[in-house]
Amino acid sequence: MLFDEAHGEAWTIRLAAAQALQPSHPEDSSYADAATALAERDFTVAAHTQGALTPGVLAQADVLVIAHPSEAKWERALPGAPRLADDELDAVEAWVAGGGGLIVLGETEQDKYGNNLNALLARFGLEVAHATVYDYAHQHGSPTWVLAERAATRPVAGADLLARVEQACFYRAGTLALHDGATPVLRTSAEADPAGAPLMAAATHGEGRVLALADSDLFGDDCLGELDHRALWVDAVYWAAHAAFAHSGGPGGDSSVLADPHWQALKAEVDALRLLQEPDGSVDAEHHEPAAVRARVDRIAAAVEGLAPRFPHQDAYLRAALADLHAWAGGGFARPDFTRAQEAFRPEQRREDGIEHLVLFPMYTQNGSRDTRFEALVVRVPWPEWVAALERERYDNPKFVPVTFVDRTAGYDSECATLFPETFAVRGRPENHFGAIFCDREAERFRRVVSRAADLLGLNLPADAAALLASPALSQDAYVLWDLVHDRAHSRGDLPFDPFMIRQRMPYWMYSLEELRCDLTAYSEAVALEGEGMAFARHVQYAILFDRLFRFPVTGTRVRNYDGLGGQLLFAYLHGRGVVRWTDNKLWIDWKHVADGVMALRAEVEALYRTGIDLPKVAYWMRAHAFVAEHVAPSVASAWADGAPGLVAEPDPKRWIDAVQDDEFPLSVFYTSLQQKLEPVVLAGSAA
Repeated sequence: MLFDEAHGEAWTIRLAAAQALQPSHPEDSSYADAATALAERDFTVAAHTQGALTPGVLAQADVLVIAHPSEAKWERALPGAPRLADDELDAVEAWVAGGGGLIVLGETEQDKYGNNLNALLARFGLEVAHATVYDYAHQHGSPTWVLAERAATRPVAGADLLARVEQACFYRAGTLALHDGATPVLRTSAEADPAGAPLMAAATHGEGRVLALADSDLFGDDCLGELDHRALWVDAVYWAAHAAFAHSGGPGGDSSVLADPHWQALKAEVDALRLLQEPDGSVDAEHHEPAAVRARVDRIAAAVEGLAPRFPHQDAYLRAALADLHAWAGGGFARPDFTRAQEAFRPEQRREDGIEHLVLFPMYTQNGSRDTRFEALVVRVPWPEWVAALERERYDNPKFVPVTFVDRTAGYDSECATLFPETFAVRGRPENHFGAIFCDREAERFRRVVSRAADLLGLNLPADAAALLASPALSQDAYVLWDLVHDRAHSRGDLPFDPFMIRQRMPYWMYSLEELRCDLTAYSEAVALEGEGMAFARHVQYAILFDRLFRFPVTGTRVRNYDGLGGQLLFAYLHGRGVVRWTDNKLWIDWKHVADGVMALRAEVEALYRTGIDLPKVAYWMRAHAFVAEHVAPSVASAWADGAPGLVAEPDPKRWIDAVQDDEFPLSVFYTSLQQKLEPVVLAGSAA
């Protein structure tokens, strides 16, 4: 964020400069609070205090703010001529076309101040008119302090700039004239003079975005805390910065390992070996020449040895993996056993930001075939200090390891986003030393599916949420924090059963409630973190809400889809409370109360859990079914509905489970329609 303060602006983000301009009341010249509101979020804020706005200066900025330049005879203003030179106008226009975000704040009686903001705005179809608005019916203490009305009836370039704005006041404002497709955002009322005139408008230009406002006071220190001005300001800047967020972060394919011939050989040889393996991971000697297979294994071993100097922290694991590989070949290529390698593979012991791990195992992948195949991966650990501090001080989770793909063999060309020890081919039950989550794949999948859903549904999407959907960096970080808290929640709370329910058989809605409970816990923690000053935690709330509402219910089969049911339950609960509404073929979320709705559902789920501690197993399952059925209608063929009258005399819990319908809780009409429309993007697969 760059605030221009070199052209006689009447506003400054520097408190000392504001005090010099207005010694008796510096707040009337200060945007310091506005700058702080951005610095607390995802922005670095700076002032441009001298010199021209050259291409070099602008190249250092993602958003430029020009706040009411004026000649000194009209305003107490900063040094500098209020007019931009022709080459500055050209530079700003070119910078916007390349993806820059421009915010221009004009004033009442615009023409008198001696600036040439309209020469700049004209390039984007905007103009600040020479006017002063009066409104005796819709005012905030004075007829020149006019309350604005919503002008935009649809999202502007993918976001609703007023998603969290109910009231905004323009203090002695001019009006805007719009040309060439510029979109009004706020306007005067029908009773104002002039009536229905734009007060805030948006335009796109090339890859960039422009916002113009006919008043500059509403974001000053005096007024930022009034009404919904802070929310309007923050979302305006997020909207303008969209291109910068869209180009931040991304797949970590810049590793020097990629160009290493040893990695290229390892990847090629493992992909070839995979094609020879039987479902249990063995190689049938009657169909494949053992000597040729052994030669391939030797080439794999040589490649690992060649890569080993790049991974000195994995010395013990790589030696064990080679030993297991040679033992597999020496034993005639039977079902592989990589127990020694599994015991030595301990990525959770080196959670360092940017560290890379080499992975070679015979495994099956989650959410895919359980056939055992060799896979080779290079993964990178994102572990910035803020995450490390949260894990160390608040969310202790020593087994959790976020990872991103550097490169992979073909078995991970799927939606799989996990690397778990229980997928490795070992004898007996593997030790669960760690759980690795591919946060980059989760984030890509989230952005792909939810972006399309938001567009289809006409969602009133806040601009910071739109930035999250565009940004690989923001969305990946959101998933790291989400997964950290979710993962540890499985073993905390009033739990009537083993939280890792792979160890016992239950009706699938029990799995659904457990996964949902952990997500609701993560959401609630994100709300608490935001309240304590960690503004980034709002992105975690968006990620949980949107993934649960828009992706989970429409992905996967309808055969006991427990994640899908959790999303259905969340939607139905919020819809029943009026926090989410589907009306006029648009989805509307009450952003001021949605957190209350999510946390109310959490409270009800946790109350159900506490009750379950005192109930017999089947009675608890019945209670949970009834709870879900309050919000999500069960199948008309359900044997469990209405107290399961046909099963009450059955003593064997397994028979109760056998009576569960494959689709015990079918999709609603809303989700059936959404699933059809989202199917192409859901099936598009991961690009992570």
